[in-house]
Amino acid sequence: MNQDNQKSSPSGEDLGGASAPAVPILVIGRHPEILATVVRLVNNNPAWNATGCQTDDEAIQAFDAQRFTLVLLGGGIPPESENRLSQYFRNCKPDIRIVQHYGGGSGLLAAEIYEALR
Repeated sequence: MNQDNQKSSPSGEDLGGASAPAVPILVIGRHPEILATVVRLVNNNPAWNATGCQTDDEAIQAFDAQRFTLVLLGGGIPPESENRLSQYFRNCKPDIRIVQHYGGGSGLLAAEIYEALR
């Protein structure tokens, strides 16, 4: 189940000038409700644009279709899947940033993303 929460961002005219495009973030998680919540929390920041995927195959398909800057691995992903996905993403895009997020609230989530994007 792809939790693709694309959102429209304000145009440059709305902001009185050109705005930077949102950072594309791939969020992977096994629990649909938690995944939807994480995607929503990420998308609360207008500078970020999350796409959520539940399965390895969905995540790989999404990764191949869009140029993500960051991959967020959520809870419930077995270690073998984390390893397989991380290896695949790094083989395709060596500079991809991968963060493991296992909970801790929206403040921790934002801090993890900001740190990874530094």
